[in-house]
Order: sequence, then C-alpha cells, then structure tokens
Amino acid sequence: MTILGSGAGLSPDLFSPSFLPETDTVVTEEAAVRAPSGRSLHVTPLVREGDMVAKGDAVACLRHAPDVCFVAPIAGQVARLSLLPGRKLSEIVLFREPDGAVRQHDPGQADATAGLRRLMQGAGLWPWLRRRPFGGMPAHDEKPSAIFVMAADTRPFAPDPRQAIAGREEDFSRGLAALLRLTEGPVIVCQQAGAPLFDRGADDGRIRTITRGARHPQASAGICIHHFFPAGLDAPVWDIHAEDAAALGTLLDTGELPMQRLVHIAGAGLRDARTVWTHPGADLRQLTQRVVAPGPHQLISGSPLDGHLSRWLAPRHRQITVLPRETVHSRPHWLVSALTQSAGAKPAIPTAALSKAFGGALPAAPFIRALSAGDDETAMKLGVLSLLEEDLALADYVLSETGQLTAQLRGMLARIRTEFDA
Repeated sequence: MTILGSGAGLSPDLFSPSFLPETDTVVTEEAAVRAPSGRSLHVTPLVREGDMVAKGDAVACLRHAPDVCFVAPIAGQVARLSLLPGRKLSEIVLFREPDGAVRQHDPGQADATAGLRRLMQGAGLWPWLRRRPFGGMPAHDEKPSAIFVMAADTRPFAPDPRQAIAGREEDFSRGLAALLRLTEGPVIVCQQAGAPLFDRGADDGRIRTITRGARHPQASAGICIHHFFPAGLDAPVWDIHAEDAAALGTLLDTGELPMQRLVHIAGAGLRDARTVWTHPGADLRQLTQRVVAPGPHQLISGSPLDGHLSRWLAPRHRQITVLPRETVHSRPHWLVSALTQSAGAKPAIPTAALSKAFGGALPAAPFIRALSAGDDETAMKLGVLSLLEEDLALADYVLSETGQLTAQLRGMLARIRTEFDA
C-alpha cells in the first residue's frame, strides 16, 4: 500500500486506467428509487407495479411526514416495488419510457420559507440533504445551524464539482440564496483554490467561502464541518453537493428539478475510465458494460474508500468504482485459525499517516482511544457528532486489515442517538 502526501491529508495510490476524453450522456433503461443512507425510512407508496410515471413524479412519501417525497429519476413504468418489514423503503425499480413526460412544479410560493420547504420536499430534493449528527436526511421541520455546500471533493477519482456546475453559475447563486432562507446561520461553500463560485455582493456576508486542499480528506464534509462549524445535539448542520444546490436554483427558476449529474467511472476492473452525465438510481451494469475488463468484477456505488456494493447509483453518489473480484480461498481448519489469529480485535496504532488521514482536524490518538473504548463523552468533546463513516474511511484504509473505525463510529453514534433520544 502506497500513500503519498505531506501536510494535512493523503493521496491514496489506487490504480485506475486513464479516462476517455469524451463525456457521454446516458439514461439507463432501468433505474431505482432508494432511500439515502442513514436511519431506515417508513414510507407510503404512491404507485403500484405497472403504473406509468413521469420524470420527477412522487413514487413514495414518508409515512409520518407525507410532504417529503421520493421521486422518479426517469420517466417509465413501475416494474417492482420492494418494501422491507415495517413498510421501510428498499427499492422501487422503473423501466424507462423514452417519450415520457417531465413533472413541473409551481415555484410561486417559494419566496416564503415554508413554501420553499414544501417545494423542496415535494419535488424530491429533500433526500439530497444530509444532516449531522447521525446522518440521514433532515426532519421535515428541522432548522440547521449552518449549511455546508460541497464544491470540492478529494476522494480518489472523484469528479470536480466545479465542472458539474460550469455554465450554471446563476442557478448555483440562486440555490445558495434559497438555502440561506432555511437557516439563521451561515451557508459555507467549500471549494478548492480559485475564483469564488458565487456573487459575493448578494449575500449580506452570510455566504462564506473556505478553501480546501487537494489531499483527502480535506474536502470531506464531516472534516470541514468539524473544523469550521461543529455539529451538536441541539445544533444540527446540513451538507449538500454543489450540483444539488444548482439543481435547487433551476427548480426555483423553471419548476423542473434536474436529475442529471456528473459521474466518474473508475477502478482497477476497467479497460478505460469514463465520465458520464447520468441520473440518481442509474443502473451500474449498463453504465459499465462497454468499459469493464474481462473477468469477474464487483460494482461499487461510491468511491473505492467509502462506497458499497450495489446495482444502482446511490442518491448522493457521483462515483462508480469497478474492482476485480477477489478469488475465494478455502477457509483453513478452525484449529489453524485459532493458533495463527487473535480472537480479539487488533489494536489501531497511531502513526503519522493515520494522523494525516484525519485531515489535521482531529487528534488521532485520543480520538481512536475514545472510539475503541466506547467513551462517548470524550468522543463528543473531540468532535464525533460532526462525523460519519465516510469521514473515517481513509483512516480505515491506512489501518488496512486492522481498520474498524467506521464500524466503531456507527456503533457509537447509534448509542448516543438512543441515549439522547435524538
């Protein structure tokens, strides 16, 4: 394992072939509506199998907050509606209809904060927001202490958010102005060095810009939140991708929520890496079928550090990673395993690389000790409420086989959430 870097952050040396020069637009023949990561969501389906839906039509809503809708990313026919026990959303699969309609919304009432919330929730943009602490999308009536707009992404092979909003500067500025109405605190735009992405004269100083470096995790949302505006139990902080902020601006201008997003397809399991314009819930098999290398492989929605195996592009993801599937080795006899492996978890030893994997925002040794010992109080003082699993993914990569920080983090957050009934 090779890691490059100096100062705050690292540059993991992960292999991927070169990107093809062209950028294609691909609407997959199948797509899925899935819940964002976080707490399981109890929903009420608004469609049945066989129904035809327009792009942007609501296909389900939250049971206890019916104003919050999940919408179709493409126009088509509902092929399968899968719910988990308790009517929790698993997935709603759609077959594409090439000449399908597009849902139009009325932005006329969005000048008021309540009208803006109803528009965002009814149009399906609300699930694209994410809250700290604990993750998941915000409650329908929650007011954040601050909102971070992520216009930088330092994960390996991630597309540059600035490319995604190029030519959409007016929509982006309009979206930022709308986000200001959702909070009494600041809207903080995280970007890499360069010209500001918005008109500084139109925000009364409440829209701020912070410049982040090129090494990961400097542009990880949780690291930025912890460093500049820490989240608390009574002070939630939201983050949203810059492309989604521009989509909000388009929605307010035209009444249509854009589903198009810029996605990088990379990884060691490809012949060529590629960049595509596609949509949430896109079929990963179709997007990779022309560039995947021969042999068994695995499709990951997200980056090689924090993605997960999936057939569909997750609601917030802008990356697809294709890796060769490892050969399954026969399991050794239990006695051999007992003699050669420790039954307990291996300790995480703080190193210079591990300290850099926290982006210089957290003291590695005390934080790891608090996680490992389940010391919730100390971890909260050190900033655990601003973090999610993706923020510690690089640290687990540095630890390699001993990496278990993300699992410990999720267990601690679940315990804190239960204790404080958040």
